[in-house]
Amino acid sequence: MRARPIAVSALTALVATLALTACDDEGSGDKGNKKADSSASPAGSTACEADQVGQEVAASEAPAAGDTGSVSVTLTNRSDGDCTLEGFPRVDLTAGGTTWSLAHEESAKPEKLTLKPDETTAFTITYVRGPAGDPTKGAAVKTVKFGLPGAGADLSFPWKYGEVALRSESEPDASVGPLQRAGD
Repeated sequence: MRARPIAVSALTALVATLALTACDDEGSGDKGNKKADSSASPAGSTACEADQVGQEVAASEAPAAGDTGSVSVTLTNRSDGDCTLEGFPRVDLTAGGTTWSLAHEESAKPEKLTLKPDETTAFTITYVRGPAGDPTKGAAVKTVKFGLPGAGADLSFPWKYGEVALRSESEPDASVGPLQRAGD
């Protein structure tokens, strides 16, 4: 009696093993390198490039000098494959002939993100509005240029959210947050 269940279990295990081997092979001779495996693994993806992403900008504009506002930039993977992002974008504000690079939010911890096609990520620029018409206290920013971590080219958009307060001649009262998953 006892030999029979063991034999059936061994036979079942052998059949299952053969079935899995047949599924993995599918006659290609390329065991284990299926499309499902490569899309599930972030190791197969590359850094998201500027020409692979679409951008959308939304703001909660600071209404008056001294108020805090935020500008959210949502990026969508428009490529046919996965791409990865980790860290903070490099963000520069430009007013006339002057460019300021934004500091990263000190308490923020970036995470590694793998974006599948049409998935989104976002980052936020937080700023204090400066007084209008006083170039020693506020910058009349016209353009925001930003670069993605690991990417070569930059993206940009016009700044329409009022002057940005200056902490000093070389430092705007603004910061940038890390890239985070968006649209869950």
